[in-house]
Amino acid sequence: MKHILALMVFLALAFAQNKTLQLYTWTDYIDPAIVADFEKQTGLKVRIAYYESNEEMQAKLQAGGVSQFDLVVPSDFIVPVLINLKLLQPLDKSKIPNLKNLEPKFTNPPFDPGNRYTVGYLWGTVGLMYRTDIFKTPPASWSVLFDPRQQKGPFTFMDSSREMLGIGLRYLGRSVNTTDPAQVKQALEAMLAAKQSRNFKGFQGGVSATKLLLANQIVAAVVYNQDALRVAEGNPRYGFTIPKEGSTLFIDSMAIPAKAPNPEAAHRFINFILDAKIGARLAEYQQSATPNAAAKKLLKPQMLQNPAIWPSEAQMKVLEFILDQGNKNRVLDEAWTQLKSR
Repeated sequence: MKHILALMVFLALAFAQNKTLQLYTWTDYIDPAIVADFEKQTGLKVRIAYYESNEEMQAKLQAGGVSQFDLVVPSDFIVPVLINLKLLQPLDKSKIPNLKNLEPKFTNPPFDPGNRYTVGYLWGTVGLMYRTDIFKTPPASWSVLFDPRQQKGPFTFMDSSREMLGIGLRYLGRSVNTTDPAQVKQALEAMLAAKQSRNFKGFQGGVSATKLLLANQIVAAVVYNQDALRVAEGNPRYGFTIPKEGSTLFIDSMAIPAKAPNPEAAHRFINFILDAKIGARLAEYQQSATPNAAAKKLLKPQMLQNPAIWPSEAQMKVLEFILDQGNKNRVLDEAWTQLKSR
């Protein structure tokens, strides 16, 4: 009798699992109405857990989340790491017919050739969100953080290693992808000097930093453009800019953990997001650029003309995608550890 009861419990859990999609994504990174529409269309229940950095997501997967979640949304530079750690499974493209909607330049990304493991979700930039009552004109240089003489009040760094180190490197005229120990050390020293300022108020995720700005606790923060635009909601008290030295670009992608309990549901969700109308709704909700060519055609002109969403040609020349450096990542990891601990 006990064996029968155990079997019944197992079957019940398995059935419930097959009717659920476990999504692990960035904080506030999807319109709840889109989730509700997916649930209505498929009969699946979506359960969402959140993270605020790629490093947090990777650690969670390594701690058992690889068999807990059905879908994650990693940024470009972390994808090769997840693949090498065998934390992702190849996609079954026969189950994603809407892949045809991707712009060609996003169908063979350097971090995942041929989209074997990932599919583009949204893309954007890292820049400076600031209070316009303090900065009468958009800050032209990252020196408003790194040079104590030009600081105008409390500020925060982004709590993400490659993005924040990349900005320190760009400030000094270096590539965000350099692993030259001398160049990385110079960037570390510049960032440590800023950290020792009485205006430095810590490391924050993008959403957390924008909330501190809205609460008037800081005057500037390094954030993702999406967070700045969506949280400020057109409020003229806040601005977003990419300083002249440049910054980082990112593309976040959808991927399925290697031991996902319901990969079938994950494929259905990926295909749903790649629908033209859904992709346009997602981009508008997040105030973000989309890799979905079919969705882009449906966006409003004022959104397409917003340089904070779609960088100008001049800005693109000083923006870089972060590339995985393999074994040389150690130089950057050590610098980040020193920055956080000193």
